Amino acid sequence: MSPGAELLVGLAIVIGLVGIVIPILPGTILIFAAILVWAIMTGGATAWTVFAVATVFLVISGVVKYTWPGKRMRTAGVTGRSLIVGGLAGIVGFFVVPVVGLFLGFIAGTYVAELYRLRAHNRAWASTWHACKAVGLSMLIELLGALIASGVWLAAVVAT
Repeated sequence: MSPGAELLVGLAIVIGLVGIVIPILPGTILIFAAILVWAIMTGGATAWTVFAVATVFLVISGVVKYTWPGKRMRTAGVTGRSLIVGGLAGIVGFFVVPVVGLFLGFIAGTYVAELYRLRAHNRAWASTWHACKAVGLSMLIELLGALIASGVWLAAVVAT
């Protein structure tokens, strides 16, 4: 693969990493697709091994990002309904106040849903805080898996 094409793959990976931190683009899917294109264009056992290893890290982080924070939220008593309301409010907030509105809308929506359910400010805020921590943990897990997969790809590019 030409250096220019590898640079484009690297750019797609960086955009994917940004998409994980600022959830506008499907970052993990973009990284997966970029490394797949690189493996197809490069060919050979090394490229496909790199693709397989990167895929394993992306899949593992994808599974863990839902199971670990989800368990913590269930333990804290945060309901799925509150998360759905928070997610919908985050989507609305994104269009009202771009980028920042996504986070503010999620927090506000989750808080209102928990306040309606629990009927107490302190308990609703505690549940909202647990939900925010879980979402942050989920993003960090996904980012870690994506960074490792990206590092595997980068090491292969430098080595070849």
